[in-house]
Amino acid sequence: MNEGRRAARRQVLQVAAKLLEEGGSEAVSTRAVAAAAGITAPALYRMFDDKDGLLAELAAYGFEIYLAEKREALALTPDDPVADLYRGWDLHVDFGLRHPAFYVLMYGTARPGRRPPAADEAHALLVRLLGRAAEAGRLRVPVEQATRVIHAATTGATLALIGEEPSQRDLTTSARLRDTVMASVTTDSPASSGSDLASHALALDAALETALSTGVPLRDTETALLREWLQQLAG
Repeated sequence: MNEGRRAARRQVLQVAAKLLEEGGSEAVSTRAVAAAAGITAPALYRMFDDKDGLLAELAAYGFEIYLAEKREALALTPDDPVADLYRGWDLHVDFGLRHPAFYVLMYGTARPGRRPPAADEAHALLVRLLGRAAEAGRLRVPVEQATRVIHAATTGATLALIGEEPSQRDLTTSARLRDTVMASVTTDSPASSGSDLASHALALDAALETALSTGVPLRDTETALLREWLQQLAG
C-alpha cells in the first residue's frame, strides 16, 4: 500500500472514530462514514470490503491509541514492576471509561483468532510487566496464569462500569477488585530467604523466558522439561 492510500485510509478511520465516539457502533454505517469522509461508498468498500471490515480496522485503530497512551504513561512511573501492574490496571479502566464505544468494540466483540496486531502488543506488554515482577520474586503464580487472571478481571470491571450510568458509577469497585486480584498474584516484597522456593522457581521461569528470546542454546525438549520442573516447584 503506497503512502497516499495509507493516508487516505487513516483519514477515513479518524472520521469513523469520531462517529463511533459520538454515536456508538450503530452510527458507523458505510453510508455515514463515506459521507463524513467525503468519498463515495464504492471507494469505502474498496478500502474495507464491508462494514465488518471497517469495524475490525476501527478496533485495531482503538488498540493503537490505547497502546500509545499506556506506554507513555508507564514510562513516567517508578521502576517497580508491581506498581506498574497497579498503574496498568488503572490506565486500562480509565481508557475504557473515556472511550466506551471504542472499548466495547475492542473487547466486547472479540472473537478467537481475530485479534489485531496492536491487541497482541497490548497483551505482550502485560506479559512483560508480569515477567519483570516474576524476575524480582514478586509473583505468586506463573506469568501465563497471572496474565489470564488480570486480563479477565480488568476487562470485566471496565465493561461493568461502562454499563452503568456515569452518575451512578463507583470507581472504588474497580480499585477494590484491583487490590484483591493483585494480592492474589503478587507478593508485598521480594523473597528474602532461600526457603521461598515457589518465588525463586517463578523468577527462574521468567528469566528463562527472557533468555530464550536471546537465543539460549536449548532444544525444545530440554526447554519443555526445565519449564515443567520449574512449574512443579512453583506449586
